[in-house]
Amino acid sequence: MSKEIFTRYGADPLALCRDWLAEAQKTEPNDPEAVCLATCDAKGRPSNRMVLLKQIDAHGFKFHTNEMSRKGRDMAENPFAAMCLYWKSLRRQIRIEGAIEIAPETEADAYFATRSIERQIGAWASQQSTPYEKLEDLQAQVKKYEDEFSGADSIPRPPYWKGYRLVPLSIEFWIAQEHRLHTRFVYKKERENWTATWLCP
Repeated sequence: MSKEIFTRYGADPLALCRDWLAEAQKTEPNDPEAVCLATCDAKGRPSNRMVLLKQIDAHGFKFHTNEMSRKGRDMAENPFAAMCLYWKSLRRQIRIEGAIEIAPETEADAYFATRSIERQIGAWASQQSTPYEKLEDLQAQVKKYEDEFSGADSIPRPPYWKGYRLVPLSIEFWIAQEHRLHTRFVYKKERENWTATWLCP
C-alpha cells in the first residue's frame, strides 16, 4: 500500500503537511495555522484547545505556551498529545499523534523576540488558565509589566513560557469527497522509516 500512496503523495508526510499548510495560507481567511491540541493528564482525562502552530520541520510540529497552563501541566504529567488541523476552504484535515518534547530554550527565546511588545507583556501578565475575579485585576497586571519594562531595550522571555514540539508517530490525511466516500490515508513511523496505508472513510 505504501508504494501507491508514496507515488501519489510522497514518502515524507511532514513535507506533505507543509505543502497543505502553504495552500491553506492562500485560502483560509483566519489563522490557517490554528490547530486543535488534545492532551491528557496523569489520570487519562482529556482536554483540547486551539493553539497556533509555529513550525513544521523534520523533527515535528512546534507551538508555544505557558508551562503552568492546563495543557502545560498535562504535557508534564503525560508527554503524549494529538493535533488536528482542519481547513474548511480546502475541505482537508490532518490528524497527528505522537510524543511531546520541550524545545530548546534558544528556540523559545528566538520566537518570543518576534512577538509584539503587547503580546510579550501579555505573556508576563497572564497566569494562563488560573481564575481571576474581575477584568481590572488582569488589566492591573498588564499595567504592572508595562511599567516594569518601560524603556527596556528588549523584554525577556518569562521562564515559564516554553516551546513544545509534537514528534509524530502517526499522521493521517483526509480529503473530502462526494457521498462521504472521503480519501483517507495514514503514515506511521516504524523506527526511522514511514509506512502508509489507505483507510476506509
